[in-house]
Order: sequence, then C-alpha cells, then structure tokens
Amino acid sequence: QVQLVESGGGLVQPGGSLRLSCAASGSIFSIQAMGWYRLAPGKQRELVAAITSGGRTYITDAVKGRFTISGDNAKNTVYLQMNSLKPEDTAVYYCNVEIIGKGAYWGQGTQVTVSS
Repeated sequence: QVQLVESGGGLVQPGGSLRLSCAASGSIFSIQAMGWYRLAPGKQRELVAAITSGGRTYITDAVKGRFTISGDNAKNTVYLQMNSLKPEDTAVYYCNVEIIGKGAYWGQGTQVTVSS
C-alpha cells in the first residue's frame, strides 16, 4: 500500500502565493518521479510540474516563471511553490507519484482558489 497526503491548498487573492506539499508513505522502494496535475471545471486534467528522483524538472508553459517544483528524496515529499497566482490557476491540484515496479498513485486532491 502507498499513501499520499497532500496539504497546502486554499483561497488566495490574485498575486498571492501558496505552497503545496505531498508526502508519500507505505511500501515504497524507489520513486521514479513525482508531480502535480490540476483539474479545473470544464477543462482537461493538466500536468503542471514534475520532478524525477534525479532532480530533472518539468514545468508547463502556463506557469513557467511563477511555479517551482522541488523534492526531498529522504522524506519522499514533493513541493509545489506557486507565486503570482492568477484566477486561471484555480483548480483541484492532485499529487502523482510513479513508483518503480508498482505504477502510479494519486493523492486525494487539494483545492486551490484564486479570487479577490
């Protein structure tokens, strides 16, 4: 069993910041990559950012320069620092972890709302 615990979502005004965290626990032998997806009403699920165990990162163009992804391999935790938030960033953000030999796991989702 693998458990993912997300935290850090909430309501923030445009221009504000939030930091999302996702901690993986359980039968984890080797994490290949961790990332964040988001799902907004009426839109398709979108990969926002990802980081491999070796530290390679991916950031989607829509948030490049505003969001930063980082990880702590010792804690099996991934962070998403979100700055200069815009109303269009409003979505449910889901943590995703790919574990070698086990596949992909998802967090329960955390709501991020950007509104004045």
